[in-house]
Amino acid sequence: MLAMFARKIRVSYEADGKRHSCPLKWLDSFSMRSFTNASRFDDTLPVEDGRMEVGTRVELDELARAMEDWFRRKSYLPGDAHLTIEEG
Repeated sequence: MLAMFARKIRVSYEADGKRHSCPLKWLDSFSMRSFTNASRFDDTLPVEDGRMEVGTRVELDELARAMEDWFRRKSYLPGDAHLTIEEG
């Protein structure tokens, strides 16, 4: 697979004391919504559960806030869950 963007990130959430990779379905839902409503996140590409590639102009803190908000609105995240984004 050819790398699309320069940065690779891991997206997970912690619930009930356990860390889980965000399902590809969630990541895809966020990215597809962003292609039409939030151009600052156009440079996001879900590749598998818990993994995305992003461009250099994507601010990870801002991305985490926006993703957590979207996942909560879609009722993906349990009420006590916290989203984590890590580069690497």
